[in-house]
Amino acid sequence: MRIIFVGQAPFGAETLEKLLDNQETVVGVITTPEQPNQRQPNPVRLCAEKHDLPLLQPKRLKSPEAVAWVKNLAPDLLVLAFVTSFVPGEMIKCARHGGINYHPSLLPKYRGGSAINWAVINGEEETGVSVHFIDEGVDTGPILLQEKVAIEPDDTVKSIYFGKLYPMGVRMMAEAVRLIR
Repeated sequence: MRIIFVGQAPFGAETLEKLLDNQETVVGVITTPEQPNQRQPNPVRLCAEKHDLPLLQPKRLKSPEAVAWVKNLAPDLLVLAFVTSFVPGEMIKCARHGGINYHPSLLPKYRGGSAINWAVINGEEETGVSVHFIDEGVDTGPILLQEKVAIEPDDTVKSIYFGKLYPMGVRMMAEAVRLIR
């Protein structure tokens, strides 16, 4: 199955590494462009370069260049790990199975940004990870996998994300790809 990986940050890089460790066929990587004031190099870019994968760093996913690049690679699946911009419908249609996305909440609760923050602010006793198919809405596609974790009284947004949702998400994204394959 031909995968185009779209992601950023350490979570994106670790998810990409996990897919490669699982012998998935990643035919291209899209990540954010480097910023002039960026202190650390883009970890997804570094991972793609380390594995000699085709790489694109567009300013916007909906740019004609990005859509054409994806179309030319003829993917079966888009895999999104820490993506904060919308994927245009034209790009989603380029992939035979569409795309999947990691989201740090128990969808349909807390769609969009700051999902972990809102769970803590609202006194939720649990949260989790949802891996869902993408569509043109905000975290509205059908859910493929979902797992829950408890929010303990001493948890913070940081402890929930790094201690629970981040490692769970890397594992679940790889499992979702395996299930689709």
